Amino acid sequence: MSADRTTPRETRAAYPRLVPLATRWGDNDVYGHVNNVVYYAFFDTAVNGLLVEAGALDIARSPVIGLVVETGCRYFAPIAFPDRITAGVRMAHLGRTSVRYEIAIFREDEPDAAAQGHFIHVYVDRETRRPVPLPERVRAVLAELVPGPSEAP
Repeated sequence: MSADRTTPRETRAAYPRLVPLATRWGDNDVYGHVNNVVYYAFFDTAVNGLLVEAGALDIARSPVIGLVVETGCRYFAPIAFPDRITAGVRMAHLGRTSVRYEIAIFREDEPDAAAQGHFIHVYVDRETRRPVPLPERVRAVLAELVPGPSEAP
């Protein structure tokens, strides 16, 4: 995803996985919309939820965990509680010890993203915090997040 100002708003069709999420009363700021920092929590919740659901991450016991080392977001339209939202998730790059996820947030049933961004997980040993190769189970889940030809950015 380009970081320049000409980044187009993406559609739901660009993401192989769609994850329903909920806005909360406390997500709204004094300006009456979801505060920008909450979008990063949406990103984290969508990705880690997929990993937990697939059995690739046990938050309390997995010996290998992903730490966020970079993140970014572009905002196109506001959302606010009590909007229903959906996160679109795809894998943009897979390395030996890291993965770049791209995530879009869609409001209600709107086809165009209200916001879209990315984050990079570096996988580390839980105890030493040193980078380690991605576990095979994580790689298997990530393979499902590769956009198909009709989903390619």
